[in-house]
Amino acid sequence: MKRKYSSAALIITVFAILLMSVRSVQAQVEYVDPTIGNVGVLLVPTRPAVYLPNSMIRFYPIRADALDDRIESFPLTISSHRQPELFSIMPGENDMPAPYDQEKTTPYYYSTRFDESLIQTEFSPTERCGYFRFTFPDGNTAVVLANRQTGALHIDVDGSITGEEVVGDLQAYVYGEFRQPVAFKVEAVSGKSRALATGKGPNVLEFRYGVSFISVGQAKKNLQREIPDWGFERIRDEAKARWNETLGQIALEGGTETQRRIFYTALYRCFERMINITEDGQYYSAFDHQVHRDSRPFYVDNWLWDTYRALEPLQTLLNPDMEADKIQSYVRMYQQSGIMPTFALASGNYPCMNGNHAAPWFADAWFKGVRNFDLELAYEGVKKRALRDTLLPWRLGPKGPLDDFYAAHGYMPALRSGEKETDTRVHPFEKRQPVPVTLENSFDEWNIAQLARVLKRSDDEQLFLHRAANYKNLFRVDKELMWPKDADGQWIEPLNPKFDGGVGGRDYYDENNGYTYTWDVAQDFDGLIQLMGGVAKAEANLDQLFREPLDRSKYEFQAKFPDSTSMAGQFSMGNEPSFAIPYIYNRLGAPWKTQKRVRMLLESFFTETLQGIPGDEDGGGMSAFVVFSMLGFYPVTPGIPVYDVGSPVFDKATVHLKNGKNFIILISNNSRDNKYLQSIRLNGRPLTQVWFRHSDIANGGTLELTMGATPNKQLGAQKESFPPDSITANPADYIQ
Repeated sequence: MKRKYSSAALIITVFAILLMSVRSVQAQVEYVDPTIGNVGVLLVPTRPAVYLPNSMIRFYPIRADALDDRIESFPLTISSHRQPELFSIMPGENDMPAPYDQEKTTPYYYSTRFDESLIQTEFSPTERCGYFRFTFPDGNTAVVLANRQTGALHIDVDGSITGEEVVGDLQAYVYGEFRQPVAFKVEAVSGKSRALATGKGPNVLEFRYGVSFISVGQAKKNLQREIPDWGFERIRDEAKARWNETLGQIALEGGTETQRRIFYTALYRCFERMINITEDGQYYSAFDHQVHRDSRPFYVDNWLWDTYRALEPLQTLLNPDMEADKIQSYVRMYQQSGIMPTFALASGNYPCMNGNHAAPWFADAWFKGVRNFDLELAYEGVKKRALRDTLLPWRLGPKGPLDDFYAAHGYMPALRSGEKETDTRVHPFEKRQPVPVTLENSFDEWNIAQLARVLKRSDDEQLFLHRAANYKNLFRVDKELMWPKDADGQWIEPLNPKFDGGVGGRDYYDENNGYTYTWDVAQDFDGLIQLMGGVAKAEANLDQLFREPLDRSKYEFQAKFPDSTSMAGQFSMGNEPSFAIPYIYNRLGAPWKTQKRVRMLLESFFTETLQGIPGDEDGGGMSAFVVFSMLGFYPVTPGIPVYDVGSPVFDKATVHLKNGKNFIILISNNSRDNKYLQSIRLNGRPLTQVWFRHSDIANGGTLELTMGATPNKQLGAQKESFPPDSITANPADYIQ
């Protein structure tokens, strides 16, 4: 009896271990909840988007947000993150918005049922194609296809439907087929077409289609290649497998079910962009309005103001070969248009936000070992953008008088309240944004200097290192804040740095106020700390950032700064320039405060609810902060190939690298209360610093972190153990 009991116990134990192991790695896609963040705090919410990683087809129900009880229609795809939608389909004989229920959304499959008709709609994607299945309980099978943008639809003699639409400099095409025989009725209204397709068979109507940015013929080829046979379940299952493969690059153990849902949903969001628009070895470029043949894929749709900070570094880590293709796509865009893009949409170069953020993206990738792109041309493009193109926000084109002033004086001059704009090219709403324009270009040009060093352009290196220090021109010592100056070098007064400066503070700042932008100096935290009066004073200032009151009601503050949401004092978790701020404590000898702040921010503002994203997610920009921070490290300074250690959430994380190696993060004594690092070991070697190199990941290895409920205030407290934080740092010194 004793031996039988032991055998049974052994079997149960082994089974439990296997179950735990499988649970940690299987079906990561089942943890994804695309509804997280579908109701925005103030700005545009996330969408319950269905797509394959980095693919042309991106689908979601068209409605205001998840609380809207009616769906207007379903797009066949979108041209850019969030919009504009291209073509649409709606079940029934009219295309009026309809109430719905029983909605289910995963990254690979969507379904819903309409209340009155009880029609069920199902969808699943491939890379360039989509598959709808509609079930009609009353047997009256009909759908309405329509243009969302200016265009037309056509019925071919074989019963297929084709169409085209125009968005900016992009023309989109569709070719679609119904599985069952249908009769069409097409009408044109206001530059668009509407096609009613009425079925003649059973109560199920299936529709498959291909999309192209080249031609209708290419859309048909895409469909024939990706969905050659009917069968909805096969397409759905293949899409699910693709997502499990992609999300499986990071396997987790420990943490709660909620934390795994938050993590994998964030990781899924990080694969919406950029999208590969190559079709059979060719692509249409809206940057020169030509179709090009190329052996490498062409990627579009990136908003670098958001994504250079965390999303692109994450993809550099997970998919370095794809990152090289994306960067080379930017190089091609520069060749084709003469301007290095920041917002590179499928419809062309979009003059949005400020900065020259291709530079830190390129430099960060280069120093992390991504080399398969034309560095000479990439450098030429970012240098031209810095010296010959305008720095004005929301503008593209050659430099003007304000750019000449910047070159001569090292800052963008500000206007006083009520002073009339002197440069007609300044955007009437976005204004000059003198502080962020100065700070962000200072950081960008530090990265250009690093690329110049690689290319042995010593004169350029010195020029851009000099310009990288321009941020100092706007630090006001008596206020201990970044402050705008006028063209005479005088501080703008009176000025409330918390609140003044027009909507969003754009007269002086941009979407955030002076408290956030004071810390936007990633290339030279050491210099900023010295300007503040040393480490102790800078630490006190950083503490105060999280405590400083709004000095007015929340509704008044948010009406002024709708982008600056989810506030902790004057710290805004809801906007991208804030991401690195909680990690600055690692450069002040107080890493335990980084650990405390990061855990607080993750728990407070990133939840598994409809309002679980604190700001404007921007297609992976916000989510990449979550992925890195929950893993326990973060790329504070893009361009320097190191990561700061924070406070990991999971007991174990395994990053499966594309080179076949694994980077394993092992956490001992981890819990909600045990948020503080006690010790760090890298590949068995104790560390007294709270950072490590990218090569420590890329070469495979193990990072062991021991946690506790009480801070270890000695760990990482010595100046010599701080992460690289000086303008004089050479990224090449941290490659190995």
